Amino acid sequence: MKKQHLIFAMAVLVAACSPKAPDIEKQIDDILSQLTLEEKVAMVHAQSKFSSPGVPRLGIPEIWCTDGPHGVRAEVLWDKWSQARWTNDSCTAYPALTCLSASFNPEMARLYGESIGEEARYRKKTVLLGPGVNIYRHPLGGRNFEYMGEDPYLSATMVVPYVQGVQSKGVAACVKHFCLNNDEINRHTVNVNVDDRTLYEIYLPAFKAAVTEGGAWSIMGAYNLYQDQHLCHNERILMDILKGEWGFDGVVISDWGGVHDTDEAVHNGMDLEYGTWTDGLTMGATNAYDSYFLAKPYLDGIKSGKCGTEELDDKVRRLLRLQFRTNLAETYGHGRFVCPEHSEAARRIADEGIVLLKNDGGLLPVKDAEKILVVGENAFKMLTVGGGSSSLKVKYEVSPLEALKARFPEAEIVFERGYSSGAANAQDGISAKFDIAESRSAEQMVADAVAAADGADYVIVFGGLNKNNFQDCEGVDRRQYGLPYGQDELVEALAKVAGDRLVFVNISGNAVAMPWADKVPAIVQGWYLGSEAGNALADVLSGDVNPSGKLPFTFPVAMEDGPVFMEEQYPGIQREGEKIIDEYYSEGVLVGYRWYDTKGVKPMFAFGRGLSYTSFEYGEAVLKGRKLSVSVKNTGKVAGAEVVQLYISDSEASVERPSKELKGFRKVFLQPGESRTVSFDITDDALSFFDADAHKWVVEPGEFVAHVGSASDDIRSSVKFNVK
Repeated sequence: MKKQHLIFAMAVLVAACSPKAPDIEKQIDDILSQLTLEEKVAMVHAQSKFSSPGVPRLGIPEIWCTDGPHGVRAEVLWDKWSQARWTNDSCTAYPALTCLSASFNPEMARLYGESIGEEARYRKKTVLLGPGVNIYRHPLGGRNFEYMGEDPYLSATMVVPYVQGVQSKGVAACVKHFCLNNDEINRHTVNVNVDDRTLYEIYLPAFKAAVTEGGAWSIMGAYNLYQDQHLCHNERILMDILKGEWGFDGVVISDWGGVHDTDEAVHNGMDLEYGTWTDGLTMGATNAYDSYFLAKPYLDGIKSGKCGTEELDDKVRRLLRLQFRTNLAETYGHGRFVCPEHSEAARRIADEGIVLLKNDGGLLPVKDAEKILVVGENAFKMLTVGGGSSSLKVKYEVSPLEALKARFPEAEIVFERGYSSGAANAQDGISAKFDIAESRSAEQMVADAVAAADGADYVIVFGGLNKNNFQDCEGVDRRQYGLPYGQDELVEALAKVAGDRLVFVNISGNAVAMPWADKVPAIVQGWYLGSEAGNALADVLSGDVNPSGKLPFTFPVAMEDGPVFMEEQYPGIQREGEKIIDEYYSEGVLVGYRWYDTKGVKPMFAFGRGLSYTSFEYGEAVLKGRKLSVSVKNTGKVAGAEVVQLYISDSEASVERPSKELKGFRKVFLQPGESRTVSFDITDDALSFFDADAHKWVVEPGEFVAHVGSASDDIRSSVKFNVK
């Protein structure tokens, strides 16, 4: 390295580490002036599966990405997805983001971000590929478990502290998948047709909050198309909205294989290209990186005069800005990895996200049990493995069966499988720890479970979905709304012999059909809970933790009850003679509970629903000006937390609006007999809709109603008010 370059590189590092660093933009200008054209082009595309090059002669390090969003992914080989077989890359698995969102607690989102940020920092990662905030549009979406539910306000509120937590550790959050990536089937060829009002009211708010409030340093483009342009180089979404309206100054990173055209990638906002499948190399190979759209084709275009350098300088400027925020900012420390504090964080988040959906007769918590029958493959199956890019190599995973045995040492714990999903799931060289092969027939497994129920004080079924293909899994959607593997027959059979003692724990990231729901007295939504899954479920089932989670999406009785039920809405209509499939979001803004409430369709379990082992009494809501207050009292015998939810209705709108929309929530922890006043400021944001013709948010004068309740279908008090 030449002496002047060494001195310059040292100056860059010293400046970045200084608590009173000079203006970063001036330093970036200095670096840009010293970079060659070839170095700049090299910086904007990958050099391996998960890294892109720096400039060693100037002290600029490589950028290393890692999947999240639920844990730091195991290391893979340079050019392949296969695991590198390191012995020190087993991580802490955190609950899936559906569980985090179900906590309705931004403090848990901050804890989550800080904890996973520390693990990524320890592993020397620059970018954590998460969180995901695509809207839960229908219950067949294969990656719904990775997202934060059906409501844009809830998702926006929860994503901000997650992003801030990750980035407080010197790791960039990469919020994904921007945007309209709401199902997995045909994800590379689906062209979404959506009106502007729906786009701005439903599908953009969480991303906007991540950028404008959370200060996200990177965004990941989506695979699908909008207005016939792929979203990894979409002029409207990336240039006009993200970098224009929102003033995003970070890096747009492609989803792996999401770039399709050099000219569009150059001009339409793509900054860093990863995973491109070129020349038939669908899984990547050595030296394929020169064929990336932002590699040699881009360099050749500049040298021939076809492309200018203004766009390239902007991309490199953004990458250097990312470097100063992460790799060149050593004040963040070195992070921590698989430590007791992270296990505790994962368990706390899981505890707060578990949802008690039904508890007739106060069957739960488990008490005075001499014999407990545990049924179901999900009681012991590893659920941190599989599911696509969120598959993890974990240091440990506590199963529900293990945890219940530890929690009730005096009770006889009997296990019956009840159903089988087939071979154990494995991905990228990561295999489950247990051999789950099964020789019995489905009928015999049910019969054995029924026989074992005799004399049991509790029969607890751990069922639901898993992360196999066509369950909760990247790249594919579910094939049906009903439960797989003959679980309905299992539950129906058990209900006949143990109906008043039966508990069903649904492990999933999606709503599922429960045709037997009226025959089962206790139902728990258990999510994918990560390393501490079993302990957290035992916490709630035993009553050591009072459940306080609320559903972040609606459980319809049947798929046809929901807003997405026509072929043109999902999976879409293929264009004649083309690969493109048009998907029409004709339900508009009536997504999730907005649809059920507005259309008068009764769901099985409503958005925001979640019971407790105690009871809460609400006072009458009082509105003074734009401040709404309501008192909440714990009228039961145990301490617990309630999520007070604020919904707003517009009684006199000139456009169709949902019957009500979530515009605030507060989680309050109360001792028995304790009461507290919860307050909300009703801002213009809570009253407005997006006027697509005027391209602005509008508050119309007239009557509004503020509703306060425990769920979208459990409103305790309402207040009318007028806006002039």
